Amino acid sequence: MVESLLDTNAAIALLKRNPEILKALKGKRLHFSIIVLGELYFGAFNSARVEDNIRDADILMGRNPIHGCDETTAREFGQIKAQLRKIGRPIPDNDIWIAACAMQHGLQLVTRDGHFQQVSGLETMDW
Repeated sequence: MVESLLDTNAAIALLKRNPEILKALKGKRLHFSIIVLGELYFGAFNSARVEDNIRDADILMGRNPIHGCDETTAREFGQIKAQLRKIGRPIPDNDIWIAACAMQHGLQLVTRDGHFQQVSGLETMDW
């Protein structure tokens, strides 16, 4: 079974029951980064349906492993950010943390953000 970490855009699509993401994730064990959870809560608190969106995020996260950040994640973050700077291809810091989490745990990253392709050694899947 393929184990995958969902980027925020994939998590939102899953919450909206997007048929494409549902098909792409069939048979995969899902994981989330605490960074993605923070981004989901940010979106919920800025929405017209605050309580509904918080509840939906809580339910999704309650069913799947959530990975926090530790010293190993921080080391991965530093390596990735340095690598991207050397090739002149910076990406947002939150995305670097998400990539670092995926790499730390040996997980495929499910995303629609093409800039993750710049991260050396990161396995990605576009849905």
